[in-house]
Amino acid sequence: MVKPPHTSAPTIRLVAREAGVSQATVSRAFSQPELLAPATVEKVLSTAKRLGYVPNQVARALSTGRTHNIALILPDVANPFFSALMRGAQAQAYKRGYATFLGDSDETASLEDLLLDKLAVQVDGFVLASPRLDEERIRRHAARRPLVVINRELEGIERVLVDTASGFTDAVKLLAGFGHRVIAYVGAPRSSWSSQQRARAVCETGAALGLKVAQIDAARPSHEAGRACVDQLLNTGATAALAVDDVVAQGIMAGLADRGLSVPHDFSVVGCDDIIATTTYPPLTTVNAYCGLAGAKAVDLLLNGLSEPAAPVDTPVIVGELIVRGTTGPAPQGGVPNAGAPTDRDPSSPTTSRRRPRRPKPEPQAAGPSSSRKSI
Repeated sequence: MVKPPHTSAPTIRLVAREAGVSQATVSRAFSQPELLAPATVEKVLSTAKRLGYVPNQVARALSTGRTHNIALILPDVANPFFSALMRGAQAQAYKRGYATFLGDSDETASLEDLLLDKLAVQVDGFVLASPRLDEERIRRHAARRPLVVINRELEGIERVLVDTASGFTDAVKLLAGFGHRVIAYVGAPRSSWSSQQRARAVCETGAALGLKVAQIDAARPSHEAGRACVDQLLNTGATAALAVDDVVAQGIMAGLADRGLSVPHDFSVVGCDDIIATTTYPPLTTVNAYCGLAGAKAVDLLLNGLSEPAAPVDTPVIVGELIVRGTTGPAPQGGVPNAGAPTDRDPSSPTTSRRRPRRPKPEPQAAGPSSSRKSI
């Protein structure tokens, strides 16, 4: 029996010879294509594909010191804000030839610390979103591996900020125009930088407009936390609430419906992120935070820094935008109607609310189911 001839795997030397370039050029076409002419990169890659050549990732990492992996650390991957941010970051990393590792810290600083430690040997750098760690620990990790932070201001560390404060300022003005005199901000734990900025905007704008502002801290930004805070919210005398994100706002709406209260006729609600806002009933008035763009910009900052370590620190700011939909309306005359006790129905079942006759809305400020954008 005659054995078939042995066929060895194609090598970088073979690709270089077939493409008429040096082995160094082949290596750069895969690892640093931006250093070569597009025509050269195309020639090398098409030759490699024809020959079936695949770069040895382990050998590349040993020779270049680069893994072409980055890690994205999030506080809560189940939160739609961070899910959208993750998709934006991962898509941008893929475009630039990098794979993305994902770590979920479960809103816990100690787990965030552990993930940064364990992943450091496997990645070229980190994108750290809304960190719960203190400044000292973040700086220690930044000294070990390149690191870009989202929504945290730390001098000397590259970061991307999502400025939703101006959107919350506009939301407070909207509520004041609707006649609300007592409002509440329902925020995340006070270690959250973005929640601090939103709370400050609500309190300062409310004070400037002569409104009474109550502040409630949710245990963590979740539907359950929003739902659980409704009794405390109603006890403040507020007729409108601004939530740290859409998920908390959705929970507030569910808790109000449990008590037989209708949105926006008995109570107005504003969220933030604009990820699930169009899926609520009524559609949610919210501040669009452009989460995916924040993730993409953070990846660009990180990878640009890896290729040009001496480049100046960049500080992009993404400005949010208030989008008015159907959950904001005129303040109820005489305050919020007496609410009934919450029902014992399954929290996962669809929420319903008692519908009241629609009050005429004041002109010219009208909010209805159709959305409108307010530029910042």
